[in-house]
Amino acid sequence: MAEAEREKRSTRRFALRLPVSVTYAQNGEQEKTAQTRDVSARGICFYVDSAIAAGSSIEFTLILPPEITLTESIRVRCKGKVVRVDNGGPDGKVAVAAVIEEYDFLSES
Repeated sequence: MAEAEREKRSTRRFALRLPVSVTYAQNGEQEKTAQTRDVSARGICFYVDSAIAAGSSIEFTLILPPEITLTESIRVRCKGKVVRVDNGGPDGKVAVAAVIEEYDFLSES
């Protein structure tokens, strides 16, 4: 296998379909509801109705289910940056990939 064809990811990716709330500044602050395609410790890919420009800073909140946390569901708020936008997602959606730069675990109360 050629070096360029090797898997570049250093953390495990979970193919999860989770609801996620995404906030970003593009023509004013916007909030969109999206669905994750996959999640890892360092990044996320989610489907939204319209593109978010590559390089945009975003904040998003999702709930990690017990099958990932191995305990209870945990709500996580993350800040990151969009690194790739791909058209051609399901139902005309756009796939947005972002790196996670920081995150906080939120209490459920």
